[in-house]
Amino acid sequence: MKITRFSLVLLAFLTVLACNKVPISGRRQMNLLPESQLLGMSLTQYNTFLGENPPMSDQIEDTKLVRKVGNRIARAVEKYMKDNNMSNKIAGYKWEFNLVNQNVINAWCMPGGKVVVYTGILPVTKTEAGLAVVMGHEIAHAVARHGNERMSQGIVAAVGAAGLAVALKEKPAETQALFLSAYGVTTGVGMLAFGRNHESEADKLGMVFMAMAGYEPKEAIPFWERMKAASGGSGGTPEFLSTHPSHDTRIERITEWLPNAESYFVKAVD
Repeated sequence: MKITRFSLVLLAFLTVLACNKVPISGRRQMNLLPESQLLGMSLTQYNTFLGENPPMSDQIEDTKLVRKVGNRIARAVEKYMKDNNMSNKIAGYKWEFNLVNQNVINAWCMPGGKVVVYTGILPVTKTEAGLAVVMGHEIAHAVARHGNERMSQGIVAAVGAAGLAVALKEKPAETQALFLSAYGVTTGVGMLAFGRNHESEADKLGMVFMAMAGYEPKEAIPFWERMKAASGGSGGTPEFLSTHPSHDTRIERITEWLPNAESYFVKAVD
């Protein structure tokens, strides 16, 4: 009983210490893991993935477009974070955008700004703005530290609050496995295995980020309508949507959030 009480008190204490706010949404979250540790894991897994799945050539137009959109959104995010005294939340980020030739409707972003887009999603994005919807969403996952939050919850559930330090220092293999699970790397397609709440928050932030970068956030609606059609036409749910809100729910929420996202819109000059 004493151990249980101690664990509960320690968990409450750690939660207070590790309580952060997500930019823009203001939601409080628990981030128990050092970001430096996540950045190191991210870089290792990203390089491993690219070693097994070589990115497409820099000279391909689709690759150029992925990098153009990604860098444009990244610059807008960095400016926003700097202007709002939150640059520390993306400290150590080194943005990298790659296109992988796989016929999978998917994209993902690891901590530190390591982004992969699959060629299979390009027929759905169709336009530069459509691609911005996807990349804004994925960048939002990283900026909002959804991976840290999901891993923190997983570690506490697996080892308890009292065992957190032990897990991080003495069980690196288990911690690494949890990272792979949190980011869906073990699925072989790199899908971010986030829950519906994280997905909705990434939709909201992603629309704001694309607006800051000069892309019309209203383009999110036709993009997700195309995703809905792609899902129905294929007879199943694309990997990109497997843990996401339903199509209709997502489009309804995006429509509600649109006025707020449009308030961040800045007309860009290419």
